[in-house]
Amino acid sequence: MSYRLTFTRRAARDVEALDPQVRQRIHETLERYRQDPLRYARGMAGSALGDYRFRVGDYRVIFDLLAEEIVVLRIGHRRDIYRG
Repeated sequence: MSYRLTFTRRAARDVEALDPQVRQRIHETLERYRQDPLRYARGMAGSALGDYRFRVGDYRVIFDLLAEEIVVLRIGHRRDIYRG
């Protein structure tokens, strides 16, 4: 089963601000992870940002799972993403 990817406005702005090579790498990784997101995801206990995260090199994709949908909330470098 393939999950549908949905980006919040904030996540879309985060993607636009990325270097094109990083953007492409994240896009390819998300396409691969759509098949079984929980296999690659880590839970985020007590986080106000979201329920799960993917690691893509030095970048993190923060997301929630809703039925058959991956809702991407934020994308950013690991040094900045958790600062809010």
